[in-house]
Amino acid sequence: MTFTVLTAEISHETNTFSRRKTGRQAFMARYALMGDAAIAERGHENTELAGFLDAGRHYEWTVQHILSAAAGPSGKIRRKAFDWLCEPILNALEAQTFDGILLGLHGAMGLDFSEDGEGELLQRIRDQLGMDIPIAITLDPHANVSPQMCELADIIVSFNTYPHIDMRVIGRQAGDILQRTLCKEITPQTLRVSRPMLEEVNGGRTDIGPMIERLAKARAYEQLDDVFAVSINAGFASADVKDIGPTVLVTCQGDLKAHQEFAEHIANDIWDKRFDVLNHYLTTTEAATLAANYQAIDGPLIIADYADNPGAGGYGDSTNLLKALLEAGVSNACLGPLVDAKSARRLSAHAPGDCVQIDLGGTTDPQFGGGPITVKGELLSVSDGHFIGDGPMIHGLSGHFGTTVVLHVQGVDILIVSIARQILDLQQFKAFGINPQGKKVVALKSMQHFRAAFEPIAGQIIVCDSGALCTPRYDRLPYRNVPRPIFPLDVNLTL
Repeated sequence: MTFTVLTAEISHETNTFSRRKTGRQAFMARYALMGDAAIAERGHENTELAGFLDAGRHYEWTVQHILSAAAGPSGKIRRKAFDWLCEPILNALEAQTFDGILLGLHGAMGLDFSEDGEGELLQRIRDQLGMDIPIAITLDPHANVSPQMCELADIIVSFNTYPHIDMRVIGRQAGDILQRTLCKEITPQTLRVSRPMLEEVNGGRTDIGPMIERLAKARAYEQLDDVFAVSINAGFASADVKDIGPTVLVTCQGDLKAHQEFAEHIANDIWDKRFDVLNHYLTTTEAATLAANYQAIDGPLIIADYADNPGAGGYGDSTNLLKALLEAGVSNACLGPLVDAKSARRLSAHAPGDCVQIDLGGTTDPQFGGGPITVKGELLSVSDGHFIGDGPMIHGLSGHFGTTVVLHVQGVDILIVSIARQILDLQQFKAFGINPQGKKVVALKSMQHFRAAFEPIAGQIIVCDSGALCTPRYDRLPYRNVPRPIFPLDVNLTL
């Protein structure tokens, strides 16, 4: 028997502290692709959609892909934009009958009228379909998974890697479980266990640290006949929501008590190791001093500014690290992205080779990451900001920064862009004439994801806290909705 399956991808990681609300244009700026256009762009690369299609071909499904849409992490999604995203899915469900649904979601999507965007989407689908049609969803492991999501989706599978490099594999796994459900071989449900924490203390790093052993246990437990997926989610701390923090999910059937006990065991380990921090965050001054004295024998020094990461909703316009590098006299360096659309537009009116002076960055909220700085330098290039990734995370996928310029200031090539995106691929520098391998110092705005492409070329990697919106110093953020007490805001909390 062949089945008809609806597929869609909607992804947004919502930083509820951001001043920048997310509208329709933010999705158009990243990607909002319908049906065949989405398949053409994403259907053969490392994406959830590609995994869904792999399953569809293998099981000879009739697949109707509705849309793939994502906006860069930013503030809450406006109601009109969310309705616009939901409408084609709900229209398709009204127009024809489907046997199952596969959705590629994030898990930390917040709306200006609801904390739980994924739960709201699933509720709208269930209101139209009822509870009999199986729904499988994939999640980013930085999901803040709500009980509602587990009630409304039969199958939940999260990525197992951070940096995320297994999207296609996870999409296929979700499809495999859905096929068994459609054939009535299994009747899955998803159990959820959480702990009172803003996030797993290392953000779910899977390259080193305790997540390696936790994931090994999860994969071993999945070998049981009645266990179909074990997902360990680190949570997303830049969200002031009720259902925040690390969760362990078991999609299963059968002995639910045993499955619950296994999830509790993993969750207890996350709690017990809450003080075992892997990253040592330097100040921008400390990072710049190290950079000034660095000898690039085995490759460049990579400085990652975690606090101004556009990939977690940071504004990308923090100037503290740039200022420190310039004051320390660091040369043969690059920094990016510096998100400043106004400056990019002004500079694009000049020709490469022009010497220009401009006030750069720091305008969104100077209390987070520093205010504008005046710089004078040589304009190296002007472009429309398009690039195609060639690294492990976004190989073959196109992206763009909007109007983009490179300004050389005192030995530092500054990548100035109009659209906020974190650096996670070498082409995000190379496409604009900056060769990271040839630099002594590469300063970039990213958390962890940069390691997939930049660790192989690095002589040394350090991380810093510029004091921007994604600062790991959570006591600086105005939490009001998270349940209290919660770690680390209440550091002496005991269970």
